[in-house]
Amino acid sequence: MLPYAALVEWTHAERLWQGQAMMVEPFQGFAAAAGAGFRVPTGLGVTLMPLRHPFEAAQQARSLAMATGRPVLAGFGPGGKSFQRSLLGFPYASPLTASREYLTIVRGLLTGGTVRHEGEYFSCHGALPPASAPPVRVGLGVLRAGMARLAGEVADAAVTWLTPAKHLRETVLPALREGAAAAGRPVPHLTAMVPVALRRSGHGPAEVALASNAAHLAAPHYVDMLGKAGIEVVADDPVLSAERLVEGGGFLHGDMDELLGRFAEFRAAGVDELVLNLTGVYNLHGPKVAMSNLKAILAAVADAEGAAGEDSGR
Repeated sequence: MLPYAALVEWTHAERLWQGQAMMVEPFQGFAAAAGAGFRVPTGLGVTLMPLRHPFEAAQQARSLAMATGRPVLAGFGPGGKSFQRSLLGFPYASPLTASREYLTIVRGLLTGGTVRHEGEYFSCHGALPPASAPPVRVGLGVLRAGMARLAGEVADAAVTWLTPAKHLRETVLPALREGAAAAGRPVPHLTAMVPVALRRSGHGPAEVALASNAAHLAAPHYVDMLGKAGIEVVADDPVLSAERLVEGGGFLHGDMDELLGRFAEFRAAGVDELVLNLTGVYNLHGPKVAMSNLKAILAAVADAEGAAGEDSGR
């Protein structure tokens, strides 16, 4: 983790992100990086609700902000039904209700008040001890319109994964705005986590996409989202599914100019923060190549934004 934390410290990158991990828990990994001298803003996209009570989730997020001295964007999500069943003995009958209750409790605790909530899935009667801490924003993992509307009502940010720019523009962002309007609150930020790879010889785009997202292409909630986004997943043909994922803009693959063009599509779709994930490159080529690609991409983005600023200044 430390080289990536250093990248945030020393480059154009703004935040160090990690999803749920089963080896090193991300809250602890980020705190360890801070102890090693890299006190950087962090994002969790997303940790899974069945793993911890919302009181502990709020405590972990605020503890991380206090340990790093920097802002935290803590994203949460219900996970897939099989994961819910494996930990709880049953899946949430209504993931939307479970997510609403979870985020309501977490946000209430982080605002410093006493939370009195008796829910169908989560209950809380208590408060975190008063403490001075950098801001903690609460995110909700979003794939489809229903969860996007809920994020508009209760979250500070919607965090997406594997979602093409077109799906964000046509489905997620309108639902996010709808939810915010219904609740009479500002529209949450939209954070898009995207798997990405620079083109190189030896491996085709489908192979890199599968090295990153084979499990997602078999998960029912991702298959449904991708279908709504116009990307048809074929259960018995993962290679064809991966090819369609790349063609549909769910996995970004190409030379630098092509990637910069794809990033611009996400910006035009209303994305506030783009998170670059090079898992496929890492799994196929190792950490040095993944880091080299990431450095090159960040430098190109910085150059492009600098050039755009000069043009607007003229």
